[in-house]
Amino acid sequence: MNISIASDHAGFDQKQLLAAFLKELGHNVIDRGPDCDDRVDYPDFAEAVAHDVVNGEAERGVLVCGTGIGMAIAANKVDGIRAANIVSPAFAALCREHNDANVITLSGRFVDLSANKEILKAFLSTEFGGGRHAGRVEKIMALEGK
Repeated sequence: MNISIASDHAGFDQKQLLAAFLKELGHNVIDRGPDCDDRVDYPDFAEAVAHDVVNGEAERGVLVCGTGIGMAIAANKVDGIRAANIVSPAFAALCREHNDANVITLSGRFVDLSANKEILKAFLSTEFGGGRHAGRVEKIMALEGK
C-alpha cells in the first residue's frame, strides 16, 4: 500500500520511526516532511498528505503532531478526506470499519511509539464495513461544500 506520512516538529521523532516501521511492514512510504524537528506549521503538512490521498498518490495518510488534534482538523478541510485522531487500536479499527477513514492522526507526545505502531497496524489492516455504514459515510461526504 502507498502511504503518505508527515508531521510537525512535535511529531517528528515518531514520524521518522513510524515511517521506518511502515516500510518494514512492506508499504511504500511517501514522506512529506519535515526533514528535522525545527518548528513548523502543521496545517502545511496535513494539506500535503491530504492531497496525496485525494489525488490517488497514496491509499492512506498518516499525520503525527503533539496531540493529533490539529492535524485532524486541518486534513478534514480538504474535500475527500475523512481523518480521525486515534489513540487506541480499537478506535483505529472502528474508524476504518464504520467511517472509511483514509487519514489517521496520531499523538507524538501523549501516545508512546509501541501503541502508535499497534494503532497503525489496526488502521491499515481493517477494511471498510460498508452496509449500513455506507449511507452514513455518503451523508458525511455530502456535507462538503455546503
